[in-house]
Amino acid sequence: MAYLDINNVVKRYEGHTALDGVSMQVEQGCIYGLLGPNGAGKSTLIRIINRILAADEGTVLLNGKPMTDADITHIGYLPEERGLYKKMKVGDHIVYLGRLKGMTKADAVTSMRWWLDRFDLKEWENKKVENLSKGMQQKVQFIGTVIHRPPLLIFDEPFSGFDPVNAEQLKVEILGLRDQGSTILFSTHNMSSVEEVCQQITLLNHAKVVLTGSVDEIKQQHKKNIIAVKTSDSIEEKPDMFSLLPPTKPQDKDTLIKLAHGVEVRDAIAWLNEHYNLTGFTEVRPSMHEIFIETVKSYNTEQQ
Repeated sequence: MAYLDINNVVKRYEGHTALDGVSMQVEQGCIYGLLGPNGAGKSTLIRIINRILAADEGTVLLNGKPMTDADITHIGYLPEERGLYKKMKVGDHIVYLGRLKGMTKADAVTSMRWWLDRFDLKEWENKKVENLSKGMQQKVQFIGTVIHRPPLLIFDEPFSGFDPVNAEQLKVEILGLRDQGSTILFSTHNMSSVEEVCQQITLLNHAKVVLTGSVDEIKQQHKKNIIAVKTSDSIEEKPDMFSLLPPTKPQDKDTLIKLAHGVEVRDAIAWLNEHYNLTGFTEVRPSMHEIFIETVKSYNTEQQ
């Protein structure tokens, strides 16, 4: 049974359908990517899950039961548009957010100090939020999202505004929360982060689900029978078996070949090994960035 089960959700506004029969099942302890171009319906779906909006049709189940307003205490939501009370002290602000989610003051203070120490912000506990850098404020908002250890976390562009070092730290924390049992809905335009942290994804476009499944399976389904061959030899095309492709990057030393229709990888490698000095090969799978663009463009073309 999925921990978050969204079934045929529809949301309409006057003259516009924001969600059109959207379904997705998020397993417990999974990081699930919610993807799509601007205007696809991601924000509307997140607002429905957070009980900010009501669906016109369909159901949203949490742990097998229809969601109610009381379930908000079981959710931690980090919105794309960040917002903190700048005149509040950092520690007081985090404790306030924890108290809003039902924590006792003592538990909130203990958790706040643990997280501040983890993010090297301990010395800032009694400083006003406005005195923090943008990156530090982002960390404070993250702590406020997770302080009550909710079973469901929703992160909307969580790495936005972070430098690579702090983004890596945040990624480690997100993976750690998953390993501790949290279920995470992860909305982003950064496809490289999807490949790094997500097990499953749903791609929305024009209010509909256009792609869904595990990241590994989707990449396998979209492969184009391209192999990167390692050899010091100069390989010539063999039209009945493979054609040569230009390198994707100027510094690439591998030879890229595209198999002819019906040719198996093992047969091509066996032939190449007989005729050239191969030292290795890798089957090339498309990136999630490539799959995202290809799927959205294909759907848009079909709708024209």
